Amino acid sequence: MPSVLEARVSTTEERARLVLDLSAITEFALVSLDEPQRLAIDVRASGVDIGQPDAPAGEGIISAYTVEQTAPDRVRTTLTLAGSAQVQQAYMLDPFDDQPARLVVDIIPATPEIFAENVARDLAASQAARQDAVPHISTEPGGSNIATDTRPLVVIDPGHGGIDSGAETANGVKEKDIVLAFSLRLQEILVESGRFDVALTRESDVFLRLEERVALARQNKADMFISIHADSFQQPEIRGASVYTRDENATDVLDRVLAEQENKSDIIAGFAVPQMAPQVVDILVDLMRREMRVQSYMAARSIVHQLEPSVELRRFPVRQADFFVLQAPDVPSVLVELGFLSNATDIANLMQSEWRDRTAEAIARGISSYFDQIEATPPDQAAVN
Repeated sequence: MPSVLEARVSTTEERARLVLDLSAITEFALVSLDEPQRLAIDVRASGVDIGQPDAPAGEGIISAYTVEQTAPDRVRTTLTLAGSAQVQQAYMLDPFDDQPARLVVDIIPATPEIFAENVARDLAASQAARQDAVPHISTEPGGSNIATDTRPLVVIDPGHGGIDSGAETANGVKEKDIVLAFSLRLQEILVESGRFDVALTRESDVFLRLEERVALARQNKADMFISIHADSFQQPEIRGASVYTRDENATDVLDRVLAEQENKSDIIAGFAVPQMAPQVVDILVDLMRREMRVQSYMAARSIVHQLEPSVELRRFPVRQADFFVLQAPDVPSVLVELGFLSNATDIANLMQSEWRDRTAEAIARGISSYFDQIEATPPDQAAVN
């Protein structure tokens, strides 16, 4: 039976995260407790190989926490809440490289009414199944209000294709093939969740102009556009994933180079981006600076938040660059750089199905988290500057 190796909590006023390092994957369960308000997380484990855990990093939802052995086969982490809160999502991560198995629990604020409902529900479930040991958590954690009558449309855009191979490794592995396989896997995961309709801009090795990719998302009234890439750079030590939103002012020199490489892909087919009338440009910029720019940033931040425990990220992984493919003024759009085909470690990861699955699952969780935020945001706050 596994042991708990380490526990850590980070918190702000808007969200908190518990991470438990484990010697192996195990079962877990969650419960909301009142008087005082707490969240308890039980894992099936035979020991706690840590001393007194550190205080929460930051201030906000969680004021304190403890980790203790409550039964021979159970370790309980109790989070003391500063106010009403609920679990947004909880999931296990398989061990990889030098990282142990992990339980990650994300927590967000809740109304007192929702918290009280969760306490009553968990108490009833506990009484009905008291004879059971540690049940596995539902895939829809407490308080999550997922709409089932309408499903958001997510358009996944595998970069490049056809005569445009994108970046390429020394032994001939092409970016267009890597990102298509990854996009198909991400589509599977999102569809299996039952929450989304999912479409790809391409499902085979075909060339699409950048404006065609944007048009597909707009014509189908997509709720999110996510472009998938795996680029290269002249400095082979640069590696890691990142998520971009569009901004005419790139974050740094590398970001400008990557954007220029992607935007020039249309030139291969003899296509030039048409010049727009100044008044049209002004309208697009104004729209982007309002609702879509805010929503795109929210989406990028949610995806990065889920990638952090799972994969290597670039420093400051939420970034901005002038990617033409992110120009839709009415569709929240992000571009995910999975890694660099100029870096040996990133190449090895991109070729591993286990790494691709883990990364695709994290991105899918980020997409779900983004839509949770959108559904919980009042309309009059959705387009703040």
